[in-house]
Amino acid sequence: MIDATALAGKPVLTGARVRLVPLSLRHAAAFHAACQDPEMRRLTGTHHDFTLAELQAWCAGSAERADRLDLAIEDRENGAFLGELALSQIDPPNAHGSFRIALVPDATDRGIGSEATRLLLDYAFERVRLHRVQLEVFDYNPRARRAYEKCGFEVEGRMREALYWDGAWHDVLVMAALRSGWAADTGAGTG
Repeated sequence: MIDATALAGKPVLTGARVRLVPLSLRHAAAFHAACQDPEMRRLTGTHHDFTLAELQAWCAGSAERADRLDLAIEDRENGAFLGELALSQIDPPNAHGSFRIALVPDATDRGIGSEATRLLLDYAFERVRLHRVQLEVFDYNPRARRAYEKCGFEVEGRMREALYWDGAWHDVLVMAALRSGWAADTGAGTG
């Protein structure tokens, strides 16, 4: 049984280099600037051109969403916005949820995403008590696939030609991490 209060009460999760904090209105401008980056849009498959007003409304309302977590990734030293991540589409009877992450261009290739992912997975498995967390990654993003694998995700399937990007069809890989595998990898209990 999951602990839904762990989704309603928005945590602050601190790692060695990053801090995950509840997404709020103060993150909207930096989030919007990141969404304008063509490479970030490609890696996230974002076709929609988000306006600042849309992201302000989304960020301002994230604390009220009791069925999901939307967190900003901040630099632990200076508080700079490094990206955002989410644990959503929670299926309580099956203890399952979906994960996504997006980093600002300057935060890639530094292990920031892996650290943030591990922090959120630890919270998802140990505090929310999910059994399974899944994500989708595009076939043209092997760097992200390797990072997810290092965090305990395994490829479970392929949705053929499910994304149309830049004039071509691309496969979408479905990956998941299980609480049992996470407990084995981290030495955490499964109780």
